[in-house]
Amino acid sequence: MTGATVLMSDVGLGESPRWHADRLWFSDWRDQVVVAVDTAGRSERIVSVPSPVCCIDFLPDGRLLVVSGAEGRLLVRQADGSMTVHADLAGLEDTRWNDIVVDGRGNIYVNNIGFDLMAGGAVQTGSIALVRADGSTASVADGVAFPNGMAVTPDNATLILAESYGRCLTGYDIEPDGTLTNRRVWADLGDGVPDGICIDADGAVWYADVPNRRCVRVAEGGEVLATVEVDRGCFACMLGGEEGTTLYIVAATWLGPDAMFSGPRTGQVLTAPAPARGAGWP
Repeated sequence: MTGATVLMSDVGLGESPRWHADRLWFSDWRDQVVVAVDTAGRSERIVSVPSPVCCIDFLPDGRLLVVSGAEGRLLVRQADGSMTVHADLAGLEDTRWNDIVVDGRGNIYVNNIGFDLMAGGAVQTGSIALVRADGSTASVADGVAFPNGMAVTPDNATLILAESYGRCLTGYDIEPDGTLTNRRVWADLGDGVPDGICIDADGAVWYADVPNRRCVRVAEGGEVLATVEVDRGCFACMLGGEEGTTLYIVAATWLGPDAMFSGPRTGQVLTAPAPARGAGWP
């Protein structure tokens, strides 16, 4: 597989795509807004958010969750459109919160990169926090090398984490109480630098890769099954569309942390056909 089609341009810096209610939803970190776009490319700005680091997912009841990364808060959009605090994560870690996934039981996993990338802080390992359906929070994993995208298998048994600096996908068993155990390398990616990820019905994982400007489909163990090459960095990907077999990619030219929120608007939403429909969460 090579190449992709442009669905939407004039995006600042797209992240965290999710297929929901027949549209692709994503966060634009540069504009600090959540956007939804349909299969014809018609887009709508849904809500503004207080933090430029603002990954998203949805609760089982359909409400939108937004990670307000700099504040250490998890926000939820209510039926009247207002944003309220769903959980306060600042007591678990005081650095940058990043990506999020909600599993089929309503457990929310949010990860923290462990250092302040934007301020040029010294690299540290990161962690994963759990927000349970009852609102309680716990730290459930640590020592991960720049945690990024996360996905949960359809049986709610395994969480897969993209470790960008580790160049691998890491698997964890999900225990009945939501905690994570049995950490292992799910796939060694060689020169791959995984960012956002998603799972398909064949049990393969797609990962987006910024420096290598591609999205790659891999089997457990690391065998490369397919690659979509593009002309800019791929930040995240999601399977969706009418049949669930369209790969949506949010991509932009990467010029480093200092240029994330300035300069040309190179962000795009791209599409490519995929061999298997989306599965699991997100």
